[in-house]
Amino acid sequence: MYQNAENIKKRPWVKRLLPETLLGRSLLILIIPIFLIQIISTYIFFDRHWSKVTSRLAYAVAGEITILSDQVESRGNDKFDEIIAPFETNLGYLITYDADDIIDSPEPRSSMATNWGAMIKETLIKELNHVLRYPFRVNVDFQEKWVEVRVQLSGGVLNVSLSQRRLFSSTTYIFLLWIFAVSIILLIIAVLFMRNQIRPIRRLAVAAERFGKGRDVQNFKLEGAREVRQAGQAFLDMKKRIQRQISQRTDMLAGVSHDLRTPLTRLKIQIAMLGDSPDIFDMKNDIRDMEKMIEGYLNFVRGEGSETTSVMDMHGLLKDVTISTKRQGCDVELDVENGSVYIPLKQMAFKRCLLNIMSNAAKYSDFIWVTLEKTADKEIHIRIEDNGPGIKEDQFESVFRPFFRVDSSRNMDTGGVGLGLPIAMDIVHSHGGEIWLEKSQHGGLAVNITLPV
Repeated sequence: MYQNAENIKKRPWVKRLLPETLLGRSLLILIIPIFLIQIISTYIFFDRHWSKVTSRLAYAVAGEITILSDQVESRGNDKFDEIIAPFETNLGYLITYDADDIIDSPEPRSSMATNWGAMIKETLIKELNHVLRYPFRVNVDFQEKWVEVRVQLSGGVLNVSLSQRRLFSSTTYIFLLWIFAVSIILLIIAVLFMRNQIRPIRRLAVAAERFGKGRDVQNFKLEGAREVRQAGQAFLDMKKRIQRQISQRTDMLAGVSHDLRTPLTRLKIQIAMLGDSPDIFDMKNDIRDMEKMIEGYLNFVRGEGSETTSVMDMHGLLKDVTISTKRQGCDVELDVENGSVYIPLKQMAFKRCLLNIMSNAAKYSDFIWVTLEKTADKEIHIRIEDNGPGIKEDQFESVFRPFFRVDSSRNMDTGGVGLGLPIAMDIVHSHGGEIWLEKSQHGGLAVNITLPV
């Protein structure tokens, strides 16, 4: 848990911004090319197509207005109606003439385009500057879709109004609508397809996680792409091999237990018939030690056996273990921060795990502190501390090795056979948890256990 947080901090900031799920990264792979294609296509369209089409349209309108202005200027007002008739009839212009009028100021040579209307105005002004030799003003009403050009002639102002469609290509809207609509449709199809492809991977991950935590894996079937089905089949084969190995080990140990205990029972009966003597007493102690060693070995290799997983109240389980430990003459303080915590457990196996830890603590201390809390990472944290002598920090990892004893002697009364913590670690790992040792703030040893909820 803490190591994962440190690894996340060490990653480059770019990787920290990327999605962590396969679905998120797959969608990112799809979205980025589509987004880049839209940007490039839109830029090319405006730079190559739309600007050229608009320039061509503005060039034609500028030429028509120039011809109209020259005819009105040269032929005078007497034939004004005759001059404007073909322009109004064939080109859709609305033309008026304000005699003795003057425009406020001539149109500047350049302007900054900030929207659609400004772009149309700028393009038309550019073309008019090339062909029209009279001062002029251009007004664009983008809302009403009309463009007005006022030309200053010698006798007055010529007003020419024309529809915006003469200067603006409607393919702009159609193109943008088409490219964005198609992109959205393709993206939706890709998302649905990708979800269907990733769902089998997610189910495989859930099944592997449940099996790793010692829980039943039900209703898992092979589906998805060929590679995903191959991974699923490999998981099922691995699951069968592990279960077969556990079953064979259990059957073998059942036979070993029977074969070893039968001669030990005969030895106990024969020694009991020999009477009492110092030698007989030592032989009885040796047989008792052999029974403890055999029981410890069998408990270690048997693990949790065929016990099924059920939802248990961890608070109640700790309370039972606390009561059992108090019978050994050791005081125990139980602190539960969040009340009852229910998690799936193999009750007898995990109870044996806690009893092993508490019994070890009770041998070397007179007070044990047990705390239970639920962390923000959807885990429960169990901490068992004592005020005993503790062990050296360089032995924190070694004590989890089978048959390792802090006490170098082989006295069963002082250190057992060195299988208590290895059995506890095996049970915790079978539930998908972690176990580690620390120095206790009370002077002894602290055992930490985390389990997924």
